Amino acid sequence: MDKIIMLGTGNGGTMNLYNTCFVIQNENGNFLIDTGGSIEIIKRLNQVNIDYKSIHHIFISHSHTDHILGIFWLFKKISIDVMNGDIKEKINIYCNDVVYQSIKEVAKYILPDKLMNVIYSIVDFKVLNDGDNYNINGVDYTFFDIQAKGTKQFGFECSLNNKTLAFLGDETLNPNLYDRIKNFDYVMHEAFCLDSEENIFHAYEKHHSTARSVSEVMNKLDIGNLILYHTEESHGSERKNLYKEEAQIHFNGNVIVPNDLEVININ
Repeated sequence: MDKIIMLGTGNGGTMNLYNTCFVIQNENGNFLIDTGGSIEIIKRLNQVNIDYKSIHHIFISHSHTDHILGIFWLFKKISIDVMNGDIKEKINIYCNDVVYQSIKEVAKYILPDKLMNVIYSIVDFKVLNDGDNYNINGVDYTFFDIQAKGTKQFGFECSLNNKTLAFLGDETLNPNLYDRIKNFDYVMHEAFCLDSEENIFHAYEKHHSTARSVSEVMNKLDIGNLILYHTEESHGSERKNLYKEEAQIHFNGNVIVPNDLEVININ
């Protein structure tokens, strides 16, 4: 069964929640989506019993620190494993051109040339154009530009267990894409904060949504299951219930607000 394993669910400023990233897992392998902002990515993978050495497909949605910096810690580990003969199979990284250039530029200053030369020998960068299709672990993914107001950002759509799913990055969905995801079974969308806290966290000026605002839009689009992530952490253990309660008032389908390390079964 295809499942989503949420390694982190927090936004870029959270301390107790890891930055939003996750794995789509099926019998054919693990597909890592975003890498968070630190070496914590390796710890999180270990906590869900995924050996980073077994991951051969990675997608990075955009170049913000909380999505991209974890890749450099993976590079450090992977390069040593390649030199020791522990990794031999090619690793595919799917990203847009801004992410690709960011990785190359940052790597120059933080990782030795020796390690990066090894990385370039084992990693195949798939620089994405809007609408590109790839089969990853037996699943067809269509990657698309989410037309973000901030940095260039890509999401994707696919079918898991015969259910349509869209991952929409971490900005409020551009209205130009409403028709693209209408009637989808599952949609993954950010919810930066509760509506009552918008004046504290200023979600809208950061091109983000509140739990209420995204739920109202997704309800009009007849989405079946709404997965909310990239949240604040101001409510501790009550976060899940509070976000779900607010969203469910404005959304007729099923609302899922995962905790870090939670598994979402797609069925």
